[in-house]
Amino acid sequence: MSQNYPYDTRLDVRFGPLELIDVHAIAATVDHPWFNQTLCEVNQAVVRLGVLQGEYHWHHHDVEDELFFVLEGRFFVDVETESSSEIESVELGPGQGFVVPHGVRHRTRAPVRSLVLMVEPKTIVPTGS
Repeated sequence: MSQNYPYDTRLDVRFGPLELIDVHAIAATVDHPWFNQTLCEVNQAVVRLGVLQGEYHWHHHDVEDELFFVLEGRFFVDVETESSSEIESVELGPGQGFVVPHGVRHRTRAPVRSLVLMVEPKTIVPTGS
């Protein structure tokens, strides 16, 4: 990543087809407060695991949508509404997901350690456009 951000973001694809993916085993090895690992590729998309606690910076993606799906913990997605610069916060718990469409300025927050799956095109730059 070209800029220095306080995140541990790993864009390498860790698992190939026909390999078992154990997110709890991966999470057990993580001690960084904002860890993101690309797990696998599916067609033209990637699935990433976030082991997260804290806050990400405000950003947007020009052409890619993002899905956030919470496995454990509590996770917030803050978005700026198109009609105004007001902030809308969506709280997600285990088993809940939310899609941020491309072009929408957003940030994510996890007040407690959370496990989150992200599905997005493999062309995405996680820190934003």
